[in-house]
Amino acid sequence: MNENTPVFVKIKPAEMEAEFFRILIANGLSEDNAKTCAEVFTTNSMEGVYSHGVNRFPKFIEYIKNKLVLPDAVPAKVSGFGGIEQWNGNLGPGPLNALHATERAMALAAKNGIGCVALGNTNHWMRGGLYGWKAAKQGFVFIGWSNTIANMPAWNATDNRLGNNPLVIAIPFANEAIVLDMAMSQYSFGAIEMASLKNEQLPVAGGYDVDGNITTDPNEILQSKKGLPAGYWKGAGLSLLLDMLAALLSGGKAVHDVTKQDAEYGLSQIFIAIDLKVLSNLKSINLLLQQIIDDYHQSIPVEPGKKIIYPGERVLMTRKENMDNGIPVVEQVWKTIKNL
Repeated sequence: MNENTPVFVKIKPAEMEAEFFRILIANGLSEDNAKTCAEVFTTNSMEGVYSHGVNRFPKFIEYIKNKLVLPDAVPAKVSGFGGIEQWNGNLGPGPLNALHATERAMALAAKNGIGCVALGNTNHWMRGGLYGWKAAKQGFVFIGWSNTIANMPAWNATDNRLGNNPLVIAIPFANEAIVLDMAMSQYSFGAIEMASLKNEQLPVAGGYDVDGNITTDPNEILQSKKGLPAGYWKGAGLSLLLDMLAALLSGGKAVHDVTKQDAEYGLSQIFIAIDLKVLSNLKSINLLLQQIIDDYHQSIPVEPGKKIIYPGERVLMTRKENMDNGIPVVEQVWKTIKNL
């Protein structure tokens, strides 16, 4: 181990949540909201998404201190018709706004079969997959996405005009869920930051260096601030359309508007829920999904003995490991949090 190799400590989930709660209360959140936000950051960490859990927590507190996240703000309904509603997030804490929007989308779906909540003027939702898991565990298909600051160039362009606009698709499955949670860039910037903390190269190219060369070096990508579109031109095109839909449905800001600001806030997000109970084939859905997964698991791996897993399957394994043995946290990150 060289001197740049990070040291990890194991933190029990209850200890982490208590520490988050203490800091959130001190920074103006009510007890109920502090408890919910502490649970969100802890759950994200416990399920292996450290980049949008424990590693992101200090930045969340920084945004509160800078009044970019307003701790006591609540979302307000702007309009609604049938199964679609528009809401203003009023720059409240992103996870709280996103949980509210998810609940509203499910309520609309329970009434109409499908529900869509378009949320403008909100903040970073941290890990979008959390809301997919929540809805799917209650029997709803979930589709949601958020726009971001411009951190990715269009294909064959040199300057950032696109956000990596994460997309979540979740389906109930076997008392758990199948959850795709992906950025439109090959890696989220949180994942790139984690690779940098670990002094690791990315497994495949994830962005550009300052000279415009595609690279696996996370530090070079963080320096250039240019992510690589997943699927090259395909990811770039999908990013553009997701931004358009988020902005036009919510009446909120598009990526270029967010980018003109001095920080990433005032985002636009979409939350769609579909109630499976209204489908005529409801009773056969579990069998259908199991057959698809069984066939998928029969894929022949490139590396013998390596398991092919479906989206969200790793979360189940990581959750158990971290609940039993503690959440691995970079020691310096935990020291920073303890001093907040």
